[in-house]
Amino acid sequence: MQATMHITSISGSPSERSRSAWLTQFALTRLEGVATRSEHIAVRELPAGALLNADAQDPAIARAIDALSGAGLVIVGTPIYKAAYSGLLKVFLDLLPPDALRGKTVLPLATGGSPAHLLALDYALKPVLSALGARYVLDGVFATDAQLQRHEAGGYVPDPDLLARLDRALQPLLPAARMRSAAEPFDCRR
Repeated sequence: MQATMHITSISGSPSERSRSAWLTQFALTRLEGVATRSEHIAVRELPAGALLNADAQDPAIARAIDALSGAGLVIVGTPIYKAAYSGLLKVFLDLLPPDALRGKTVLPLATGGSPAHLLALDYALKPVLSALGARYVLDGVFATDAQLQRHEAGGYVPDPDLLARLDRALQPLLPAARMRSAAEPFDCRR
C-alpha cells in the first residue's frame, strides 16, 4: 500500500450517534498521518428521494460517488440488523457503478447487539463489495455493543480486544512505525 492515500469512509447507519459511525471515524483516527485526503459519506445525510429513486444525477449523490472514485482506501461502516448490513447502506451501494470499488482496498466494519451477527460481514456485506469490483478486502472488524461502551462525555470507549482487532485489520495499510499505539490516548468523543 502506498505511504499516503486518499481515504473515503461510508457510514451506513441511519442514526446520528451510532456505534458503527463512531467506529468508522475511529478507524480513520488510527490512520492519521497516512491520508493525503479524507472524505466521509454519511448516507443518512444524502437526499432520501434521490436514494430511493436511484437518482445518481442528484448533485449530493454525484458528489458522494465522485468521492469514492478517487479513493485508494474505502472504509465501510454499518450496523447489522436482522443478520445483514443496513438497508440505508444497501440503497447507496445499489447506486454505484458496477466497478466502483475496482482497484481499491476496502475495510468493512460492523456493529451489532451480539456476536450472533458476526458472520453478516462475510455472508452479506463482502459479496456486495466484491460485486462492486473490490478484490482486496481487509479483514472485517465486528464490534458488539458491549465492546463499545458509551462514554459520559459522548462517543464510545472501545475495549482492548476490539482495538487489537482493528489495528490488525489496518496493519497492511502502513508501516508498523506509523501505526498509532493501542496504548496511545484517544478522544473517545470523535
